[in-house]
Amino acid sequence: MIKTNLLESSEARRLVLQKGIFSVVEYERDLSVEPEMAEMAFFASQMDVRKRQLIASINENTGVITQKGRMQVMMGDLRAETDIKSVGNLVKNFVGSKVTGETAVKPLYTGEGTLVLEPTFRYILLEDLANWQGGLMIEDGMFLACENTAELKVEARKTLSSAALGREGFFNTTIVGSGVVALESPVPRSELTEVILDDDVVKIDGNMAIAWTSDLRFTVERTTPTLVGSMAAGEGFVNVYRGTGTVLIAPVQNNRGIPSPSNNK
Repeated sequence: MIKTNLLESSEARRLVLQKGIFSVVEYERDLSVEPEMAEMAFFASQMDVRKRQLIASINENTGVITQKGRMQVMMGDLRAETDIKSVGNLVKNFVGSKVTGETAVKPLYTGEGTLVLEPTFRYILLEDLANWQGGLMIEDGMFLACENTAELKVEARKTLSSAALGREGFFNTTIVGSGVVALESPVPRSELTEVILDDDVVKIDGNMAIAWTSDLRFTVERTTPTLVGSMAAGEGFVNVYRGTGTVLIAPVQNNRGIPSPSNNK
């Protein structure tokens, strides 16, 4: 039997989020910095630049799929295996990794115990696929982990305009099935605008959507009926999402490119 204080609040960390088998711990203050780094660490914490860790309580019914190389600690009777079942599956995963920025091989952890992933300075979002009609499409590089009741797929854009003009890439990672998904976001959930569509439309000036229901139809369109009118209005093209589902939008486009500190531990 194993006991740990990992999920207990302390002077340094606190439990900030729980959903499904996942928990998120946030380090409010970095108490182990060198004296010459203390000032930078203090002001970083004031701006919410903090280490965060994803923790999974794995049981015999639910395992976890993670990004490669993110495991820090395994407690209990846990087993690790890959999601590669054949040479063809490896080739498919390799191709998918090249076009989406995700790792080709993703470990699967099963058994009974606690899995702790390495710290990240990005914000961790926990999303239940039940709230996304069973299909969640995400920006490249956002996937961190998911329950093994979910499946990752690589999907191509359905229209040429969305691929060529939308600046979202020709392919995206889609997560389908059921269970909870953990994502690494450049901005906190509180800063994201959530738009819920019921057979409606939302138009966004730029590629600021970081996640959306996979059933939504994504196109790129002019803001006015004519190209000249769109250019005169100073808007040009906009990303359009139609149908029924949800879109998460970052407050400004540049937020998507905020670099993480070079030392992620």
